[in-house]
Amino acid sequence: EYELCEEWVHLYPVPREDLINLHREHLLHLLEMGDMEKALQLLQRIGDPGICLAISEQSLDQHPNLTASHFLADYLTAHFYANLTTARRNEIQALYMGSKVLLTLPELSRVNYFHLSSRPLLMVEQLLMNMKVDWVAVAVQTLHQLLAEQEIGFTVEDIDNLLSKYAEKALNFPFALKEKRS
Repeated sequence: EYELCEEWVHLYPVPREDLINLHREHLLHLLEMGDMEKALQLLQRIGDPGICLAISEQSLDQHPNLTASHFLADYLTAHFYANLTTARRNEIQALYMGSKVLLTLPELSRVNYFHLSSRPLLMVEQLLMNMKVDWVAVAVQTLHQLLAEQEIGFTVEDIDNLLSKYAEKALNFPFALKEKRS
């Protein structure tokens, strides 16, 4: 009964921390249900930007599902970029990029790489080690597009170096000369 609780908040004074907890739980509920439109409306209804930032960050820190993480990282970057520290900004942008890459993978395989969602470069390396070359191609293309728009802890050159390293390893195969026996 989140809506009822919201009405009570308008009628009676509620401590700031309780208000943040209420909105955070409501937001996570909406995101888990997949209702991004209502989640966005909820965030827009909150008048205090400080409370909205706290709710969004706390929700993201609870590691919700993939689409919820992507939504929250995008929202924080779009609305609170200047309010975040450089380290936190890079962390959120990496999560945004990682979740975007995960969304390009086949749905049944996403769970295998979800733990790497905040480390997109490591995710590409894992895909390479698992011989998922087609998936890597899409992931690299996605990262190239995103890196053109944002600055984060790695660059396009880092991706290219990783691909070169694994391409070299793929071509390096040891063999032993065998003698012909009669």
